[in-house]
Amino acid sequence: MTIYSRASPHRLLVAKEHILLMAEPAEPAEPAEPAAAAAAERAARTDRAEPAGRGALLVERRSIDFVPDAERHGTAFSQFTLWLGANLQITAVVTGALAVVFGGGAFWSLIGLVAGNLVGGAVMALHSAQGPRLGLPQMISSRAQFGVKGAVVPLLLVIVMYVGFFASGTVLAGQAVGELTHLGETPGIVIFAVITAVTATIGYRVIHTLGRVASVVCALAFVYLGIRLLDRIDLTAVLHDRAFHLPMFLLAMSLSASWQLAFGPYVADYSRYLPRATSTRATFWWTLAGSALGSQWSMTFGVLVAATAGDAFLDDQVGYVVGLGGAGLIASFLYFTIALGKLTINVLNTYGGFMSMVTGIGGFRGHRTVGPRARALYIGGIMLAGTAVALAGKDSFLTSFKDFLLFLLTFFTPWSAINLVDYYLISRERYDVPALFDVRGRYGAWRWDALAVYVIGVLAQLPFLATSFYTGPLVDPLGGADISWIVGLAVPAGLYFVLARGRGNTGGTPTVEGAVAPYRERHGCP
Repeated sequence: MTIYSRASPHRLLVAKEHILLMAEPAEPAEPAEPAAAAAAERAARTDRAEPAGRGALLVERRSIDFVPDAERHGTAFSQFTLWLGANLQITAVVTGALAVVFGGGAFWSLIGLVAGNLVGGAVMALHSAQGPRLGLPQMISSRAQFGVKGAVVPLLLVIVMYVGFFASGTVLAGQAVGELTHLGETPGIVIFAVITAVTATIGYRVIHTLGRVASVVCALAFVYLGIRLLDRIDLTAVLHDRAFHLPMFLLAMSLSASWQLAFGPYVADYSRYLPRATSTRATFWWTLAGSALGSQWSMTFGVLVAATAGDAFLDDQVGYVVGLGGAGLIASFLYFTIALGKLTINVLNTYGGFMSMVTGIGGFRGHRTVGPRARALYIGGIMLAGTAVALAGKDSFLTSFKDFLLFLLTFFTPWSAINLVDYYLISRERYDVPALFDVRGRYGAWRWDALAVYVIGVLAQLPFLATSFYTGPLVDPLGGADISWIVGLAVPAGLYFVLARGRGNTGGTPTVEGAVAPYRERHGCP
């Protein structure tokens, strides 16, 4: 893996390349409109709640359909362990290191990374808080803004992005698996890809179990590595340089904020089974705490390593980290930890990609349920596509492919801004859930005005965007820092708020409380 050792107008591009290696109960609602009521009746006939015994099975049976109250379980604390485990991993270490590699001092790089993790993590956690209220995967709620079919526009980009995430993460983890098994890199990539697909197919419960295990194992590994590192360096000397350079600070902040924002399109997938009464604040804070703490912990380690190890770390990140810990059984444990950390995040990417694919196709075919065979085929398709890219690009092609993926990050932030403004400020956490599956319902098939705002939000970022094939005119005046993500949040948020207020409440009254009364009556949901 190549990392450039000096700053350039494209330094954020290279930085992001390594990142990629990787309805509160409402008041009783008015009677549902005819389309919503019809959709609710269809939901009552087709979305059978699982009996109590079957609901406890390990293998998940639901996909993009509504999770009834009888099947809800867990606490908000589960979001902390999941996102802590997903962020205590080698790619986050490399991301933090890049803040120093591209010219920043260790002291202000750490502060910039904290700021970015908190800002980006807050946006991500706001999405997570939607899960218990709606009982739906994250991208389904996009239909309320863009229409049942119109939501396919951001969905297509999300699917491509997560296939790329699968490929990038599999390359790095495959190296660790190859070392553990002594089979080499290519068999390691294949083995890791199959394990990822199987875990994602089993679904929600095993994903959270994996997160709990990874949060403990990876935390222990990072404590051990931190002790070993501090024993070798002079921390006071490393943090001695306090000179402030705004471009370098913005670069560090952009690195960590972009890291957090990439979780937005699927974060609610992992909170949607929480009981509806789960506090919005609890879900928000536990998600933010786990994700920000895990990523900042890893990135801080990366900053200190990059500031003291130099080329020894840059030439072989995995090898240096394992070598720092020791040899023999300790080295094997660290290789296992690297693979476990990457497995956690790769499973999240695969499961999220599956949900996005079903959401996009279901908008045109009217499906809201997916059987076990179809589920395995969807996830198998993601695995095959991601593995093919990983094997083809493990030497050189992957870098060019990640350049393309970096550009797709530009399309994430406008979607996030529009979704959050609509849910919290316009609809006020009240969506007509059956209408999210009905092209004849209140949200319609296509919402061209919202799609226009989305396009404007993408275009507004171009002057601030830095990629290998395009650099905006305002990047150089900012010292090479890419702040397109800030513009991509602010511009569409403001435009959509004005637009939505002008056309009236998009959530309206029927909500999940009123429109799915037939569903509740049939299944006995409170």
